Amino acid sequence: MTERKPTPGPASSASPAVARALDMLMYLAARPGLVQAATLARDLGIPRSSAYHILTVLTDRGFVTYVPSEQAYGLGVSSFEVGSAYLRHEPLERLARPILRATASRLGQTVHLGILHGAETVYLLKERPPARAGDVDIALVTDVGVRLPAHLTANGRAILAHTSEAQLRALFPRPGDLTTRTGRGPRSLPELTGELARERERGWSQEVELVSQGFCSMGVAAFDHNERPVAAISTTWRRHHGRHDTEEVRQALAQGAARLTAAVSGHAPTGTGARTAA
Repeated sequence: MTERKPTPGPASSASPAVARALDMLMYLAARPGLVQAATLARDLGIPRSSAYHILTVLTDRGFVTYVPSEQAYGLGVSSFEVGSAYLRHEPLERLARPILRATASRLGQTVHLGILHGAETVYLLKERPPARAGDVDIALVTDVGVRLPAHLTANGRAILAHTSEAQLRALFPRPGDLTTRTGRGPRSLPELTGELARERERGWSQEVELVSQGFCSMGVAAFDHNERPVAAISTTWRRHHGRHDTEEVRQALAQGAARLTAAVSGHAPTGTGARTAA
């Protein structure tokens, strides 16, 4: 991925601080890791005193997070919430609905579209496959509008896997934030980070009985033009379902996520299974 250094636009004479704050957020959004204040001020042409003042305000509001051990800044939870609010609008759902419908029909399983809202997965769409003789509909907790801890769901983990460590620390600042529903799942941020790194490398995420006993899920992320995850497509099934083919599910979800990525004019990251699977 070629890094594109943002060029700050002309600041309004009435609100230069607002323009600079927005330039800072766009700059941080385009960077894969943490950024020191001096670097940010230099690249954007902002006086250091002004940069520190604006960063303090953005940090207080949760749009930026400060990591003392590295004396650097990254995007905060509020930035994710604003982005997630935009993604909940109709365009994303309209683009994703036919893709989910085709994926559900191919798999014969219910398929979901989810996004990240803070540290939670929010399900926007739920598509069931066409009814077939002998099929038994299974009750799932993942209905439209339901929120679940993102680190437990395959949908949320597929998105978190492509989130920087600084942003993960902002989402889960305390050990108690890593809750469990079934007594299983990561108990510390290093454990979660290690699991997500492996899932990022292979290009898909899976949870086994982290949300509900007897069920497992798989999810694959879709990406925007900056190669950042905007949503994920996932499906859930009974763990001991005899007819289940894990590889078929992975391929179907990967193709669906690739179609959604293309529909939003996005690009999957290089060097991960997300691109090769597409």
